[in-house]
Amino acid sequence: MPLLRHGALVHDTWVYLNDDDDIPASGSIIVSLRRWRDNRERLILRGGPLGVRLTSEQTPGEIGDDLEFLDLVALEFPAFTDGRSYSNARRLRERFGFEGEVRAVGDILRDQYLALHRCGFDVLDVRDGETGEDWQAAVTAISTPMQPGADGAPAAMSLRERRMATS
Repeated sequence: MPLLRHGALVHDTWVYLNDDDDIPASGSIIVSLRRWRDNRERLILRGGPLGVRLTSEQTPGEIGDDLEFLDLVALEFPAFTDGRSYSNARRLRERFGFEGEVRAVGDILRDQYLALHRCGFDVLDVRDGETGEDWQAAVTAISTPMQPGADGAPAAMSLRERRMATS
């Protein structure tokens, strides 16, 4: 599946492992929270790039003490109407100071792009069949956010206040 990173489609070099798959000696892998808990020491000693995938019911607090060992956290959206992963992305960035990749996976609509980015997501899985042109329209559709976000971009109200203060 391709990824959307910085508004462009890119090839995914990470592999999602099922809980019963063998752990490869090399390569970038993403495991479930259960697999992380069951094989934590082995996965850390493996030494390759490592990620954990959290369902929307699981929170960053469940891996908060282990973020130093992780390069990526994938957060699931079981339905586009389930917003818990937005909050989890923001917690990863603001509360836990996670600087690795935060990836959105699951049922994601193009019009959610700006909100995903503003909450701290770097990358999102793109559904098969969607094109770069489809996503480019979403990336450029809105240029000024209405609310403050984890990305630090100035919101419309603060821009308006600055303009009024200088006039």
